Amino acid sequence: MAHPSQLGFQDAASPVMEELLHFHDHALMIVFLISTLVLYIIVAMVSTKLTNMYILDSQEIEIIWTILPAVILILIALPSLRILYLMDEITNPHLTVKAIGHQWYWSYEYTDYQEIAFDSYMVPTQDLAPGQFRLLEVDHRMVVPTEAPIRVLVTAEDVLHSWAVPALGVKMDAVPGRLNQTAFIAARPGVFYGQCSEICGANHSFMPIVVEAVPLNFFQDWSTLMLEDA
Repeated sequence: MAHPSQLGFQDAASPVMEELLHFHDHALMIVFLISTLVLYIIVAMVSTKLTNMYILDSQEIEIIWTILPAVILILIALPSLRILYLMDEITNPHLTVKAIGHQWYWSYEYTDYQEIAFDSYMVPTQDLAPGQFRLLEVDHRMVVPTEAPIRVLVTAEDVLHSWAVPALGVKMDAVPGRLNQTAFIAARPGVFYGQCSEICGANHSFMPIVVEAVPLNFFQDWSTLMLEDA
């Protein structure tokens, strides 16, 4: 869960998000080293009183500033490509949930269960219970089991939306007439918040996403209760 004045990412709740955090630290360290080197060169050139007017070119320097950037780009590209593969890999999902974007709410269909389908609206500020978060709570949460591959099929009924939950490391565009898919594994129980990440109209900021990850036995109890209420 994000907090005021937070500068970094939310705590990772999935293996992919853990990899994204590690890659962020890796890339940030490279950027820091490059920035430090450039700043040192600028300070050295400004502060020096020596000027060599007879050097027209330097083969050694040209080789260095050609090869070194290529090596740096490779060091960034290799882990990035690995994470892209991990984010697109969907093998043997234990549960499939269809998320449908509307103006301005989400609806969910558990395709493994014929009767589990519900709409998820934002809870108005005046109806919030103590401890709940303004503009983030919904009346029906998307409930999934922990430590199980979950596939999410994402589409939209009217305009472009985007289904995104930062702590789980997932973001997928919801396009009318098209079915996109993403996947995640909730590594721990918890409640994870997200929002529509594609400007979709006047109430774009008022269609939050809430994913509740629970142990498998609790999920079985929840699904049984939902089937009984259907």
